Amino acid sequence: MLDGLMRRIIDPPLLRMGRALAARGVHADAVTLAGLALGLACAASAAFGQNALALGLMALGRLCDGLDGAVAAARQRTDRGGFLDIVCDFAFYGALPLAFALRDPSANALAAAALLAAFYVNGATFLAFAAIAARRGLESTERGHKTIYFTAGLAEGSETILVFAAMLLAPGYFPTLAYAFAALVLATAISRGIIAWTTFRD
Repeated sequence: MLDGLMRRIIDPPLLRMGRALAARGVHADAVTLAGLALGLACAASAAFGQNALALGLMALGRLCDGLDGAVAAARQRTDRGGFLDIVCDFAFYGALPLAFALRDPSANALAAAALLAAFYVNGATFLAFAAIAARRGLESTERGHKTIYFTAGLAEGSETILVFAAMLLAPGYFPTLAYAFAALVLATAISRGIIAWTTFRD
């Protein structure tokens, strides 16, 4: 829901930074993998209760997630890079709820499982929609230039990062935040299913 607004705010500075990195020979795939490493380090820090460190690592990792596309735009966009970017995003999104489950299984495991299940269903609708949209030749640039078709929803990347930040700032509220966000993610999946049912009618 917020990604469209956020793109208009962050894209100009990211594109400038991306051009500067590309001019120094930095490759987009390297930035993507650096973002994944930072994201997994964030999850590991959260699992051990290092909330401030985890928050900083997440901020750096998400910066890399924005920069890789900017570097690719300055050099050359590739399908391989787009594939890597999406896989790394999904890996991070799954790692942080798992970290909270490992941190305090009795308090957090069920809520983390509910959120991961919601992510799984939402990811299935997202990728299935993108695959069928590609087969039908549909395109969208509402969320910037993407390798696959991005559909808008109530819970997108921006909302996910905001909720993750809230979890790290107030870890005692993880179950409440996880259940609430799981409901929002499922609502996004349902709305995307309705859009697909209408859009892909033969």
